[in-house]
Amino acid sequence: MDTLSLKLRGMSCASCANNIEEAIRSVPGVSDCNVNFGVEQATIQYDPKRTNLETIQAAIDAAGYSSYSLQEQEMITGEDDVEKTAREAELRTLTRKLVVGAILSTLIVLGSISAMTGLNLPWIRTLWLDNPWVQLVLATPVLFWCGADFFKNAWKAFKRHTATMDTLVAIGTGAAYFYSLFATVFPGFFTAAGLMPDVYYEAAAVITTLILLGRLFENRAKGQTSEAIRKLIGLQARDARVIRNGQEIDVPIQEVQIGDVILVRPGEKIPVDGEVIEGASNVDEAMVTGESLPVKKQPGDEVIGATINKTGSFKFRATRVGKDTFLSQIVKMVQQAQGSKAPIQRLADQVTGWFVPVVIAIAIAAFVIWFNVMGNLTLALITTVGVLIIACPCALGLATPTSVMVGTGKGAENGILIKGAESLELAHRIQTIVLDKTGTLTQGKPTVTDFVTVNGTANSNELKLLQLAASVERNSEHPLAEAVVRYAQSQQVELTEAKQFEAIAGSGVQGIVLDRFVQIGTQRWMEELNIDTRTLQERKTSLEAAGKTAILIAVDGQIQGLMGIADALKPSSVAVVRTLQKLGLEVVMLTGDNRKTAEAIASEVGITRVFAEVRPDQKASQIQALQAEGKIVAMVGDGINDAPALAQANVGIAIGTGTDVAIAASDITLISGDLQGIVTAIQLSRATIQNIRQNLFFAFIYNVAGIPIAAGVLFPIFGWLLNPIIAGGAMAFSSVSVVTNALRLRNFHPKTI
Repeated sequence: MDTLSLKLRGMSCASCANNIEEAIRSVPGVSDCNVNFGVEQATIQYDPKRTNLETIQAAIDAAGYSSYSLQEQEMITGEDDVEKTAREAELRTLTRKLVVGAILSTLIVLGSISAMTGLNLPWIRTLWLDNPWVQLVLATPVLFWCGADFFKNAWKAFKRHTATMDTLVAIGTGAAYFYSLFATVFPGFFTAAGLMPDVYYEAAAVITTLILLGRLFENRAKGQTSEAIRKLIGLQARDARVIRNGQEIDVPIQEVQIGDVILVRPGEKIPVDGEVIEGASNVDEAMVTGESLPVKKQPGDEVIGATINKTGSFKFRATRVGKDTFLSQIVKMVQQAQGSKAPIQRLADQVTGWFVPVVIAIAIAAFVIWFNVMGNLTLALITTVGVLIIACPCALGLATPTSVMVGTGKGAENGILIKGAESLELAHRIQTIVLDKTGTLTQGKPTVTDFVTVNGTANSNELKLLQLAASVERNSEHPLAEAVVRYAQSQQVELTEAKQFEAIAGSGVQGIVLDRFVQIGTQRWMEELNIDTRTLQERKTSLEAAGKTAILIAVDGQIQGLMGIADALKPSSVAVVRTLQKLGLEVVMLTGDNRKTAEAIASEVGITRVFAEVRPDQKASQIQALQAEGKIVAMVGDGINDAPALAQANVGIAIGTGTDVAIAASDITLISGDLQGIVTAIQLSRATIQNIRQNLFFAFIYNVAGIPIAAGVLFPIFGWLLNPIIAGGAMAFSSVSVVTNALRLRNFHPKTI
């Protein structure tokens, strides 16, 4: 299955999103489709052997909407920002129509003041503004030019046998206009029936203008919600100083090739990802990782494109360019997250799906009841138009996606990548958080602190044993293995080739070096191999009591040595664990280390529940066990061996400094590796959900309170009716208040607890 992202045009409410989803799903070969009204984007899973982009776009066109493909290159460079151009064009058109509508509506309202208030204003009569024919001339362009899109979209929806927000607006304003037109052309019909030939051109015109005003505000605000993406894209450099044939030449970053050597001077942005080969400097990576302090870079270190070189000059070799750079991957992930749909939004979509037909039914019922009961055509018309206008579900469709867009964007600004709206919503419900030890709570760069041999140091015995052990360990990617190799190199030990190397997951490694069979691993593994370790037990116990990891070395089936390896805690580990506990979360440590070492580390950071001696293939089972207790579980890890547990957890949080596999398996990635990001992610999730709930309140309150009043339920008691003009204003304000409230999330800052 392939995934396709399309930008959509022509949607006016959540009902439109449902219509487009239905149209796309009806295409043979499409397995899944998700249309997000807030970001106006469709994410489609399809079989490329059965359908293609053109067929899917044709289905969207047939449904009355338009689309264009969200090309990767566009996401990366931002040079051809089709969305921005289209949005600006739409804003210009809306502004022009709004100005014309406002001027004409003002004249019509002036002409209606006398009729509405009973005031005697001769100057209005002098200007003929109260003349129905003049009002007809003024109102017609407002409805059929300024508000043309409402009628076009309503007609399209009618042909699809559906109804949208535009249907409500078109029916409401159209009813007021054509009723007034009939009264203008045939006033005798009303006077003969004992009725006044009142006209409501002002209602039709002002409602149209107010809705245009609301849509203008809404479009402007929606443009601001994707500000985070534009900021990310704007971070990257435009040119790179490449050294080719011994010459320094400036080229656009699109022309940089993998393997190019690039020179970066102080104050310049690093154009693409690469590895430093000459020189050293401090690099500000805050805009990508959220890390506040500059990071020292020297030969062998990786540099990230778009970060800023602070102090020295250096050369680096490009390793990732174009859409493969780290920044491009971040942009892509944030865009996908913003286009995803939170569970709470699916509920809102279901509501809006049946909302419009129900509202139309209520409006018809109001008309029939008031016309039959009171015999008052005017009252029946006002209640019908009022119900149609106040009931617009537009704000309901905006409530969730706008908050998700701002929330995920804010996460990216803080070095937190959230893959989907579901993860963002779920994070606020986390009850138990499981922290991997090595690389998560600790710095992941363990060092050998103790080396004990059974046969002592005579004849350089310890160096010979170290050579055997390190020669085997250098074939492993495990952090403990790297520590052994670094220690051997520091002792000037020459490593040699290891044959028949084998890594036993969760146990250790083994191989043949200089015709000796070497096994390095845990106590449990040595016991399984029937290797006697009693001579080292006392020292081993002492090391573990000190919180160090002890690994045993056996040669040809005989125990020969013991290493104590310590991995320092990250500076933020203790504070973060304490903060998570204050947030009401149960914090659990998960590690493959033996219990004594694990408990020593756990005690240091304040964790009381420890899962120790857990093999990589058992980590996911431990998460399952916690979930079986009825808890929402988050797992935080960085290694390949953590990937199954990250995938099993309700929310998988990967440390960005870890492996790509762990990041791919996670729901949330902390780019900088700072554990404080866990707290920030949870606080951001809580703030976003609170914001969504506020939005849903703003979206519902106008409908819930307004529809009964508009239908006239209070008229028999208090004589209260909802003026359609006020209904139009309330509806516009509803959408504006929802989007404005969502934008408040841009002010989110992690709280210190």
